[in-house]
Amino acid sequence: MATDGLKVGVAFNTYEPYIYRPEKVSEDSVARVAEVVCETLNQAGVPAVLIPLQRSMFTFLRRIKELEVDVVVNLCEGFFGRPQWEANVAAVMEVLYIPFTGNGSRTLALCQDKHQAKAILSSFNLPVAPSQLITSAEEMVDLRFPVIVKPNSEDASVGVHPESVVYDKEALAERVEKIVRTYSQPAIVEEFIDGREFNVALLEDGEPRALPVSEIDFSTMPEGFPRICSYEAKWYPDHILYKTTVPICPARIDEELRQKLQELAVTAFRVMGCRDYARVDFRMNDQGEIFILEVNPNPDISLDAGYARALRAAGIEYAEFWKMMIRNALKRKENNAAANGKR
Repeated sequence: MATDGLKVGVAFNTYEPYIYRPEKVSEDSVARVAEVVCETLNQAGVPAVLIPLQRSMFTFLRRIKELEVDVVVNLCEGFFGRPQWEANVAAVMEVLYIPFTGNGSRTLALCQDKHQAKAILSSFNLPVAPSQLITSAEEMVDLRFPVIVKPNSEDASVGVHPESVVYDKEALAERVEKIVRTYSQPAIVEEFIDGREFNVALLEDGEPRALPVSEIDFSTMPEGFPRICSYEAKWYPDHILYKTTVPICPARIDEELRQKLQELAVTAFRVMGCRDYARVDFRMNDQGEIFILEVNPNPDISLDAGYARALRAAGIEYAEFWKMMIRNALKRKENNAAANGKR
């Protein structure tokens, strides 16, 4: 399906400073990514316009109609300052039959809830680290230390810092209390897999396929820091943890491990109902056991982030990737029209 003659709306949620959140750098970045995607499409001959989602869903929808866009590139990672409402944006477009790129509302909602997502993956016999959902510091935890404590329904490593890895019950109680108080949600506590970290970007073009495996190189990380991709490591270029969590893509691994990671990633993609694109994060312990950390259905898609790096390693141009996603969205629209008896 050609993209000639189309008009594309690039949708993104704006940062809302009146919602208190200790981390905001990741939210600020969404607008910059949208600008790059819009510019990329225009340079590739696909007319594109920015459509910010601010405090009014009605204004957002009216702009889509007024601009007469044929398809929406959905970069929204939340609404009204709440990442938990990411799925709601997609749901509204689904109800109104607005074709959009990326994952559907059901998948976005399932993956946003880390505890729920791990339960689904585990039910399909996919390997996940033992974990518990905790709503207060008084609850008992039946897990082996060390453990890592995260907000249950955040993304972009929000709430994940070096002190998130704890080694005793006292530190665990303090961290759980901070998560529940700061983010107004339960904490997910999981056994910390101290080892190598990989991620696999996935792309759907008829069938889902895994792009080259990426590994995070922790070899130069200073002593005393847990080997994790914390918020500092992802979003602060001048921070020592950013400089010492270097991604390597393609990862320097043997063929057997590469194949295993890619096969697990494709299976997880299908199990969670993903479409278009996603990223699956893994940890591997010293015994070579692999665990799925999470399935990210809306990964950072900026040019300097891991997904674009995997595209380059696979020889796929950034503009061609977006054309592919737009074709996917239009194909879904065509299929929905046929299913509803429309021509």
